[in-house]
Amino acid sequence: MALTLAALVAERSLGLRVRAAEAGLDRAIGWVHPTELTDPQAFLEGGELLLTTGLTLDETTSPGYIRRLVDAGVAGLGFGVGLSHESIPRSLVDTAEEVGLPVLEVPRKTPFIAITRAVSRAVAADEYASLVRTGKGQQELTRTAVGKGGPGGVVRKLAKLVDGWVLLLDSSGAVTEASPAARPFADDLQEDLARLRAGTLVTVAGEYNVVLQTLDTRARGVLAVGTHEPLDAAGQHIVNTAVSLLSLALEQNREHVGALRRLRSGLCDLLGAGQAELATRTMKSLWGGVPEAPWSVLAVAGPAGTRRSLADVLDAEVAGDKVFFGESGAFVVALGDVETVARQASRLGGLHAGLSDPVSTVDFPAGLRQAKQAAEAAKAERSPLVRFAEHAGRGFLEMVESQAAQAFSDSLLAPLRHHDETGRGELVASLTCWLEHHGHWDLASARLGVHRHTLRNRMRKVAELTGRDLDSPGVRAEFWLALQVSVRT
Repeated sequence: MALTLAALVAERSLGLRVRAAEAGLDRAIGWVHPTELTDPQAFLEGGELLLTTGLTLDETTSPGYIRRLVDAGVAGLGFGVGLSHESIPRSLVDTAEEVGLPVLEVPRKTPFIAITRAVSRAVAADEYASLVRTGKGQQELTRTAVGKGGPGGVVRKLAKLVDGWVLLLDSSGAVTEASPAARPFADDLQEDLARLRAGTLVTVAGEYNVVLQTLDTRARGVLAVGTHEPLDAAGQHIVNTAVSLLSLALEQNREHVGALRRLRSGLCDLLGAGQAELATRTMKSLWGGVPEAPWSVLAVAGPAGTRRSLADVLDAEVAGDKVFFGESGAFVVALGDVETVARQASRLGGLHAGLSDPVSTVDFPAGLRQAKQAAEAAKAERSPLVRFAEHAGRGFLEMVESQAAQAFSDSLLAPLRHHDETGRGELVASLTCWLEHHGHWDLASARLGVHRHTLRNRMRKVAELTGRDLDSPGVRAEFWLALQVSVRT
């Protein structure tokens, strides 16, 4: 901390006495400058303790002299007595008291060089402390950035180093990272963020001084730092270090995320080309697991920017061995926990999703085609989600007279419903699931949560009650249409 006038007066060896404006002794001393000029303004930067013996001053000239020093922004005046003046001119003291400029009386025995040395030592110590603080802060930020903390860790560490709060904002002004209790300040900064194009902007938010600094990234971000007092030199250096580290981290993360997305899209292409074994092996090596089959494939269509936003959300919140997603043409494709993906797409708005029938890993190409067809249907209908089973069924059923279709459905499914109502089984649900899985026993039984032998017994019961041969493709189609009519009504 810089040496103040009060601290200088407290050094008893100097023998200084306060003669005017004692309330201003908390001012920091930037440097010491001895001069006998009646107007030294051209040689001052502000913040100096000016030393003089008053060689050219008297009761008449002193008031103007004091006012010129105030205009120059000096911290205070040290007046040496016992040489040209036995005491400080009364008009000088009165004027200094009036304008609030501290005046220190320097005794004859105290050479000006002693005051200069005292201030010099303090300035050197302050600069050294600032240098140490800057170096330590830079080291802590760097360790955090290269460790597991990432951008969020850098933001929280910076807040502690400057004893304030910190926000990391994206190009829209939304908060991406925040130190504790910092988020509420984001709303107060929106107008300032709209004015900021590049560089630095200093503003206020409540009782805090705020520095807004743009990051050097292709996707323009902003770092907001709020402190009770304006940042000193060390604080500014530390903030600049954080800006550099965050810019580098975010740009590297951007490249990393982009590479992963291209890899995901490549894996989607592999799955779509029937290379399921190679694709799933790669997925396991990179993400530690693969969503459990059978897969319901979800395809999401919509504007490119909104699809990218969906991918951002999936990267941040749900990607992993429960959900795999990638891009296939103009679609975001997901498998695994597709219900979660569909909810995220619905929240963003402007997206339309299609959901395939459950498929095995080797049948992914068929599931992908179904999902894309259903997504196109959802887009045409302006619906957030269309299931392929519903879409496929509607296409034929719309050509059939509704009463006839209903009569056909009721007639074919009546024995099964009567059987289910007796509590002796779940034939309708089991038949529906079996048909959805294209007669695949293992996939359908896994989805139903029963043994495949149990499912076989149920299908034999369906054939027995209806007198139909389920091995016949035509019979399966009839049952499927009957079930779709039942669902529609």
